[in-house]
Amino acid sequence: MTDPTDEQDQRAAEAVRDIADVAAVEVITAAAVHLMSAAAVKCGLAEDGPDGPGARHRDLDEARKLITALAALVTASAPDIGNQHARSLRDGLRSLQLAFREASPFPDAPGDGPGEKFTGPVS
Repeated sequence: MTDPTDEQDQRAAEAVRDIADVAAVEVITAAAVHLMSAAAVKCGLAEDGPDGPGARHRDLDEARKLITALAALVTASAPDIGNQHARSLRDGLRSLQLAFREASPFPDAPGDGPGEKFTGPVS
């Protein structure tokens, strides 16, 4: 009979080995994609709902937090991940910032939108 603790330790060691083989740029990009996906859903961009695409998932307070975290990650990591990766992340971020502004009943002033303290005003 195998000890469950030994199996858990073995799985943990395998996970560490797996993550050790992943380049930092891939980890950063994956985290950014998760933030983008979650922010898109919270902006109401999901493709379901009887009141329009994603309406039942819209939560602009949560979207603001996710977009701000994404902006911080993209801005901080851009010098290290290279222009090719950073450009596509910046484009996605800008699209989300604009979608947030469009979804807001009372849009923020330029420079006060989510993540704009990291990116500057988005228009």
